Amino acid sequence: MPFDPPLNSLGLPKPVAETRVVVAMSGGVDSSVVAAELAAEGYDVVGVTLQLYDHGAALAKKGACCAGRDIHDARRVAEDMGFPHYVLDYESKFRDAVIDEFADAYLGGATPVPCIRCNERVKFRDLLETAKDLGADCMATGHYIQRKMGAQGAELHRAADPVRDQSYFLFSTTQEQLDYLRFPLGHLATKAETRALAAKHGLAVADKPDSQDICFVPDGNYAAVIEKLRPGAGEPGEIVDMDGHVLGTHEGVIHYTIGQRRGLGIGGLSDPLYVVKLDPEARQVIVGPKTALATRTVPIREVNWLGDGPFTGQAEWHLSVKLRSTRPPAPAIIRPVSATEAEVELLTPEEGVSPGQACVFYDGDGTRVLGGGWIWKGR
Repeated sequence: MPFDPPLNSLGLPKPVAETRVVVAMSGGVDSSVVAAELAAEGYDVVGVTLQLYDHGAALAKKGACCAGRDIHDARRVAEDMGFPHYVLDYESKFRDAVIDEFADAYLGGATPVPCIRCNERVKFRDLLETAKDLGADCMATGHYIQRKMGAQGAELHRAADPVRDQSYFLFSTTQEQLDYLRFPLGHLATKAETRALAAKHGLAVADKPDSQDICFVPDGNYAAVIEKLRPGAGEPGEIVDMDGHVLGTHEGVIHYTIGQRRGLGIGGLSDPLYVVKLDPEARQVIVGPKTALATRTVPIREVNWLGDGPFTGQAEWHLSVKLRSTRPPAPAIIRPVSATEAEVELLTPEEGVSPGQACVFYDGDGTRVLGGGWIWKGR
């Protein structure tokens, strides 16, 4: 009678000491704790940090992911815990797969989410393949999301801590990737627990602040980065109302986002106005009342489906969706157009919906992540 070896804590049928795990280490407390915990359990841990960009002075800025300081911090954790650590130069990959699209999307009047593209195209594609080349049985990250085994295999679920949940940024994870990935922090109730684990292992990063900005925009000034990447992008134009009447001028469409109210420079009006549309070709910022921001129908493409049956197997799916990382899932009807396109009907209209944002699917109670897609055209 064949003997099935017991599963280890990572769900693999191998002894812990014979299980190699590549840990994606950003230099922050989360991924450092993952690496330290797995090393302490006895796993064959290999730490990998990606050099994604070169920002000159920004390299020394605390809170900027994958910068020089962070590489130093990741290396120190590996030295303290006694496992090998490698730094891989992914600058050209990152620019081609993430930064260039970010710049072009902004120039096109969209509101891109580069962190999702980085997970999709760099960390969970290129780095994951590198992990396999290193002979790893799986790859672990410090993301706050849960991987659970269901009736039909590995499933993606929101983190136990709704404040830390990163499922919005991981919707494009494929089933094949999910089979290989592990997220050891997803079950923790609070960030304080993570820091307590870091302190337990004596990690120097235990009190390191969390990164707040997009890693290659460490000061939050998107427009300055776009102008550097695409000289001439900040061409001035007109601010007009929904009837085309000129209300003022602007210094470049790249300085505005859908839903923006402050900084329009068109004071003196009786009612507040919001950016309701951007027209880069005409170099116009279109403004209107708050009611004009309400969106009920959202077209999406590049759908990644993690449900149990085929996406096109039903005429419509009654699920919950999240259009921004900071908002809770809300009821919606998803109607597939093809295996990769759909129309989403929001049961309650949302404001500030913009092309370039993600629309993430959740099951009825909002815990299991069923994939999502990209909002791809204007209102």
